Amino acid sequence: MSSKTGVSPLDIRFSEKELDKHRNHIVSFIETQLSEAGSDRAVLGLSGGIDSTLTVHLTVEALGVENVHGLVMPGEVSRDENMSDAERIAQDLEIEYDVLEINPIVETFFDAYPEASDDTIAVGNARARARAVLNYLVANHENALVIGTGNRTEAAVGYFTKYGDGAVDCHPIGNLYKQQVRQLARYIGVPEEIVTKTPTAGLWAGQTDEEELDIDYDTLDGILALHVDGPLSIAATARVLDIQEQTIERIRDLHEQSAHKRAAPPSPKSPD
Repeated sequence: MSSKTGVSPLDIRFSEKELDKHRNHIVSFIETQLSEAGSDRAVLGLSGGIDSTLTVHLTVEALGVENVHGLVMPGEVSRDENMSDAERIAQDLEIEYDVLEINPIVETFFDAYPEASDDTIAVGNARARARAVLNYLVANHENALVIGTGNRTEAAVGYFTKYGDGAVDCHPIGNLYKQQVRQLARYIGVPEEIVTKTPTAGLWAGQTDEEELDIDYDTLDGILALHVDGPLSIAATARVLDIQEQTIERIRDLHEQSAHKRAAPPSPKSPD
C-alpha cells in the first residue's frame, strides 16, 4: 500500500526466516500464557478482519481446534460482510463459535444513561466494552483465557478502547506492526481478501481505521518504527518518509497521550 503522499512507505517486512521465527514465537507464547494460568482453552472475538483472523489461526496452531472458542459479536453498525467473514473463518478452521448480538446490551446502557446516546465516541466505546464483557462471560464459564487481537501499531497510538478490545489476558500479535501482520497472515495462508480488506473497528456506521486516524497504516508504521520506537529525530524521519514534520508530531502526541491505556491504573506512591 502506498502512503497518502504517494511515496513508498518504509519497508519493515520480515525475511522468510524471520517469519518462521515470529510464527513459532507467537505459538509458544500462547501455549505458555495458558499453561501459566492453568487453562487449556481460549476465547477470542472474531471480527472478520485481519488481526483477529491471524490471531485465531495461530491460537488454533498453539492449542488445537478443540480448545478454541470464537465469538462473533455483531452490533447495530456491524457490516454483514465482516460478520459473514468471521463465521466463515470459524467454519474453515472448524472451531466452536457462537454469534452473540451486542445491541440489547448496548441499548440497556443508554436506557440507564440516555444523555450519552448521541455521543458517537461514547456509543462506539460502549459497543467495544459490551464485547469485552461477553468475552469474559464465556471465558469464565469455560475456565478459558481471553486472547486479544491488538497489534503494535494500534497500541502505540492508543487506537483501542480501554477496557474494551484492550481488556484481554494477552495480545499474541502485540509485537507486530500492521505491515508485519499482513505479511505473516499471507505467510500462514490467510485468504487474500481478508489480508487486503479495509480495516474497521465497527464502532459506528461507515467507520474505517485509516480515515479516523487520518493516516494510512504503512506511513504510521514508518513513523513508529523510525521515531517513536526508533532513534531518528522528527526531522530525519520526515526526510526518510518524505512527509511533513507536523504529521510526525501528531503521531508522537497520540503515543504520549495514550500512555495510560497501555499501563495498569496508577496508584499514588507511599508518602515519605
